[in-house]
Amino acid sequence: MNRMTVRDQPEPREPAESAACAQAERRLRADAARNRDAIVAVARDMFAEQGLEAPLEAIAARAGVGIATLYRRFPSREKLVAAALVEKVAEYTDAARQALAAPDPWDGFAGCVERICELQAGDRGLSDLLSMTLSADEQVEELRRTANELLITVIGRAKAAGALREDFVREDLVLLLIATAGIMHVTGADAPGAWRRFVALTLDGFRSQASSLPAPPSTAQMTSAMIRLARERGCGERA
Repeated sequence: MNRMTVRDQPEPREPAESAACAQAERRLRADAARNRDAIVAVARDMFAEQGLEAPLEAIAARAGVGIATLYRRFPSREKLVAAALVEKVAEYTDAARQALAAPDPWDGFAGCVERICELQAGDRGLSDLLSMTLSADEQVEELRRTANELLITVIGRAKAAGALREDFVREDLVLLLIATAGIMHVTGADAPGAWRRFVALTLDGFRSQASSLPAPPSTAQMTSAMIRLARERGCGERA
């Protein structure tokens, strides 16, 4: 076995050299953090303006980075969507939580619906996200699961109070969000508040009354539709 002699052993780094290397590493980490923050900030704005189909190349260009840098930080569109919109999804969850705290069950339910639609109106990306799944990101889906559980309780309270029609189901709220998103897309530039009238009319139809409704779509049907929309927005696996 060959033994390393004193001559063969690597010379220790000079203190100045070690300090320079550490400084360079810190600079690289700071640059990477700045790049990530810039990408997320631009993505948040562009998704809000254009929806979740906003071109990733355009996001990278506006953020001042190359597309390779964007993909190093966010290997898939889903990951970027989640990072850009997680705070908005948290607001959606907060709206459901606040609805439970309302003394009047109907006011809590109606206020929650109006708040969610208001969040939609200011952000096309969130509007897309609320109508689809994003299974690639656990944090976003966990927030949404929490919101859905809270909403089930909100709906139950309003029904128990005799204010919400008995045949209302959670899928009716998803249908409302999809319909409202379409209205916002068409009228947003010319009549940005038109969605409020539609939501008010729909809420009036949700109130307890004797008339019956056609059967709602099943949970499986709505889940399939939401997965398909995710694929169309480039946020899911292609069939």
